[in-house]
Amino acid sequence: MFVQVRKLTIAEGHSQTIVEQFRKPGIIEQQEGFIDLKVMVKKIRRGEEEVMVLVHWQSEEAWKNWEKSDAHIAGHKAKKDQPKPEYILDVEVNKYEIKAVKTSSS
Repeated sequence: MFVQVRKLTIAEGHSQTIVEQFRKPGIIEQQEGFIDLKVMVKKIRRGEEEVMVLVHWQSEEAWKNWEKSDAHIAGHKAKKDQPKPEYILDVEVNKYEIKAVKTSSS
């Protein structure tokens, strides 16, 4: 399994806006190899909030296919000339290969 992690630093009071954007149905759900997408919000710090988006893929190859897909590229081109919202202070993107998983035995 493969995970892409986005860490967004958001101005206080705006994390719900990000959550709602990721809640909406999108084209990623139809992408072969897509497993799920989770959005987590860290408890508020003064002045900033932190939103983590974890996108699980069956493999790194599935993720790469998504990254170079026409649908993904078209989505980014559509937003190319739009300014980044002021409430998004920073975005960090990392990729991880899952090496171990534990699940409930019950």
